[in-house]
Amino acid sequence: MKHFISIYDIDNLNNLVDKALSYKLSPFKDQTLGKNKTLGMIFFNPSLRTRVSTQLAARNLGMEVIVLNTSQDGWMLEMQDGVVMNGNNPEHVREAAAVMGQYFDIVGLRSFPSLKNKEDDYSEQTINQFRKYSGKPVLSLESATLHPLQSLADVITIREQWKEKRKPKVVLSWAPHIKALPQAVPNSFAQWMNTWDEIDFVIAHPKGYELDKAFSQSALIDHNQEAALQDADFVYVKNWSSVSSYGKILNSDSNWMLTTKKLLGTNNAKVMHCLPVRRNVVIADEVLDSPSSIVVQQAGNRVWAAQAVLSELLRSNCV
Repeated sequence: MKHFISIYDIDNLNNLVDKALSYKLSPFKDQTLGKNKTLGMIFFNPSLRTRVSTQLAARNLGMEVIVLNTSQDGWMLEMQDGVVMNGNNPEHVREAAAVMGQYFDIVGLRSFPSLKNKEDDYSEQTINQFRKYSGKPVLSLESATLHPLQSLADVITIREQWKEKRKPKVVLSWAPHIKALPQAVPNSFAQWMNTWDEIDFVIAHPKGYELDKAFSQSALIDHNQEAALQDADFVYVKNWSSVSSYGKILNSDSNWMLTTKKLLGTNNAKVMHCLPVRRNVVIADEVLDSPSSIVVQQAGNRVWAAQAVLSELLRSNCV
């Protein structure tokens, strides 16, 4: 594994999940793998679970960790090549990324979309510039379009929960929110579910919230949430803003909030969410506080997802 930006950077999904689960059983079995190696984590946007879980994973492997919040700890970076730098950004990514490549063995990067221009956001300029100029493995801590560490944790959680021989039905369901949110988590989840041939996958959302076909691919789309949830084994609840009317809120219909009543037609479905979640807007209290909710287990698995990926990056690039 040279970088970890999407599912296409891994050779075998099931093997990576097995590795993550083995770390969950024995967190310190490779505690010298990252000795004398440093993970630099650069945050252009805030983080809780991604930041803490990845730090813990790195330390389980014996790595040093340095965290930079660019709004507080560094200069604002110019990402465009060939520009005259007479604006507000005093440093170019060419130098900044190259210097960080001198300091770090693995570069972790988190950057959100602007939700103003789809072409700009979906070009993934920030993460691609660091890949180009740092000279080191780049680990996505969430980008403008994808959140692969979250998706790996999601797969781990489904694998842990599912004990039957048949394929589970997994539904990604849109939910209302008070503001426009990125498509990174649903894009990434759809990409991983479409690649994982051990599940049946459905996406439910109101009209106008279609994901980019590069990520939704051939997934079954249903604009009727109740119909989509029928016989579901897992329901992944997440808001996202429109792609076609880029970054816009087209519908705030509270009827799309997940409630206990909506779970009645499922196969005692387990409920997932990447967190943070707005209670009684996205998911009702009655669901989040019930045995159906596995959001805390899902968040806990972020450590083992990150540890599995870091170990692969270390073995491939640094050892």
